[in-house]
Amino acid sequence: MRCAPSTGAALVLCAATAGLLGAAAASRGEGRPGAPELRVPRAGPDAKYASWDEVNVIAHGLLQLGHGLREHVERTRDQVSDIYRRLQARDPACEDPLRRARHSPEGTQLESPDESRVDLASEGTESHLEPKKETQQKTELQQLERNDGQGVETSIRGAAWRAVHSLQTQLLAQNNRIEELFQKVAQQQQHLEKQNLKIQTLQSKLRGLTPLALGQVPLKSLVKKNTAKMARHIRPVPNSSDKPKLPQDCHQLFLGGERQSGLFHIQPQGSSPFLVNCKMTSEGGWTVIQRRLNGSVDFHQPWEAYKSGFGDPNGEFWLGLEKVHHITGDRGSRLAVQLLDWEGNAQSVQIPFHLGGEDTAYSLKLTGPVAGELGPATEDGLSLPFSTWDRDHDLRTDMNCAKNLSGGWWFSTCGHSNLNGKYFHSLPRQRHQRKQGIFWKTWRGRYYPLQATTMLIQPTEAATS
Repeated sequence: MRCAPSTGAALVLCAATAGLLGAAAASRGEGRPGAPELRVPRAGPDAKYASWDEVNVIAHGLLQLGHGLREHVERTRDQVSDIYRRLQARDPACEDPLRRARHSPEGTQLESPDESRVDLASEGTESHLEPKKETQQKTELQQLERNDGQGVETSIRGAAWRAVHSLQTQLLAQNNRIEELFQKVAQQQQHLEKQNLKIQTLQSKLRGLTPLALGQVPLKSLVKKNTAKMARHIRPVPNSSDKPKLPQDCHQLFLGGERQSGLFHIQPQGSSPFLVNCKMTSEGGWTVIQRRLNGSVDFHQPWEAYKSGFGDPNGEFWLGLEKVHHITGDRGSRLAVQLLDWEGNAQSVQIPFHLGGEDTAYSLKLTGPVAGELGPATEDGLSLPFSTWDRDHDLRTDMNCAKNLSGGWWFSTCGHSNLNGKYFHSLPRQRHQRKQGIFWKTWRGRYYPLQATTMLIQPTEAATS
């Protein structure tokens, strides 16, 4: 006959088991805020990956936690078994349900005393089906129910037994989960140990590479050999004293024997090198400072653009007032102006001049007679500063010539010349439009926009050499 503990003993068992499970939860840090915490050294704020020591500490901590949980469950299981041993001392027919659940076939559930009693009654009924004994069996079953007490007490005892069974089932499930966790942690620990061994092997191989690669060859001879190989492919770099000096302008390049026109680097005194377009003629070398030919470049630019230069030296461009000032310097220079109209007619003029610095707004002053049929495009004896739409230096007090016309130029009263005006691909019909174009008043008049212009400079000494 199976154990049928009294109601009081069952309640004591429920309370004890619940207390043990609560203690297990508290030992895992679920029940009290002061539970011990696994502390792991942290890497620095810039570390991207955890170090091996950190991973190892975490793995060992998890392993120790698994050991602790398993030991606690085993102690809990022993305490529950001890409770049942005490109950068995009172009732020798009582059997430990934990041991019975562990040894019972899988899927078998513990039965309450009521269920056991019903099973006994069923067995008795099945084994004695003779009609003569049916009334006697019913009488014995009623006598057994009277001996157990009233129906209410039986219901309470059954509920207590089911509670014990539920707690016991939870305890077994918890023990199984802890066992699985412990096995997983142990497997991860073994995996980490293997990975650490591989890392140490690779590190030892890496440390042995340098001596292995250089083992038979001394380091000095190896460096010397490689240096000699490199020296055969490197051309010696001349020092500053060996570098040839750049010419100051295109005429100096001509005097050095250059006869081919094109782009060259020059370096006037007090300036850094820059690229210029040189035109070589029988008269010497000329430095091109302006060219208009197709309207590809907008010449309506501010002061800083005219100061430093803009455009393409192979096409339309303005060299820059500061560069022209460095080329001419304080020596005498002459300006050549070449003009072309829309009928294919060409004309030119050469003007001796001096160009001041930025402190004079790059003032242009004629310094000698004009050579050519055009005549000067400025008033004789005047020193005309350069003007742009954002720097008004012209002689008109009621008008900004650069803004009213177009481009930047050495304006006097806005009507003598402007080779940096607006480019027209054909002659405009409106007069107020034509006056904004490229013009030279002493040739083709004030309102005739020219098709192409070129401005070149050369030192005056070239004409006498």
